[in-house]
Amino acid sequence: MLLVLDIGNTQVFGAVFEGERIVLRFRKSSRDQASSDEYGLFLKATLRENGIEPEKITDIIMSSVVPDLNHSVASACIKYFDLRPMILEPGIKTGLKILIHNPAELGADRVANAVGATFLYPNKNLIIFDFGTANTACIVNKNKEYTGGMITPGLRLMMEVLEQKTAKLPTVEIKRPLTLGGKNTIEQIQAGLYYSTLGMAREFIKWAETHELKGQEFMVIGTGGFARLFEDAGIFDVFEPDLVLRGLYKIFELNQR
Repeated sequence: MLLVLDIGNTQVFGAVFEGERIVLRFRKSSRDQASSDEYGLFLKATLRENGIEPEKITDIIMSSVVPDLNHSVASACIKYFDLRPMILEPGIKTGLKILIHNPAELGADRVANAVGATFLYPNKNLIIFDFGTANTACIVNKNKEYTGGMITPGLRLMMEVLEQKTAKLPTVEIKRPLTLGGKNTIEQIQAGLYYSTLGMAREFIKWAETHELKGQEFMVIGTGGFARLFEDAGIFDVFEPDLVLRGLYKIFELNQR
């Protein structure tokens, strides 16, 4: 069995693969600076609580956008599983051509998303939106070339900045609003968070249609913790909540070969 760990700014998103099938998904906050022992005990307990003996894990792959946690999680894998994890970092095989000024600076989660998308939808031009702590947009063409993208603050970050940097605006529940024109402060904040993100996505798609992917057909994929809010907004062709996990699985497979 393969243990897959994606370390994000807000949480660790993990899964266990048996062959190509995901048999377990789990999440853990990454905002607390846990020790290697805490991560190791958490991973073993999570597996056992879900009917998987830790000894059945034969390989581990991890990606991270939080450098401070890399050592703790990798050490936990070595100490508690006796396995040195494969880490998604520059130099590892991905099957992608990353056509940006400095390919090494592209976030590991975005690389994994791109690999997962080309694995699930081969020979297609793709736009990938990942709505999480940050909102990201990526373009990957049918030749597996990553040609560029965009980064904006995520919904929770925008809400936290409003609450922290203003005297009277409150923290609100992040949800799809009933209307763009809210009738009270809470509704107006919710509308601002939702529709500014939706507008960003629509504008990026419009730009891709007239520039990077001009005259070509393409698919739009949504993923990330907040992407489900936009499932019915008409911007995604498909919603893939496990995209980063699928990408890491494929990267592990490529490098095993």
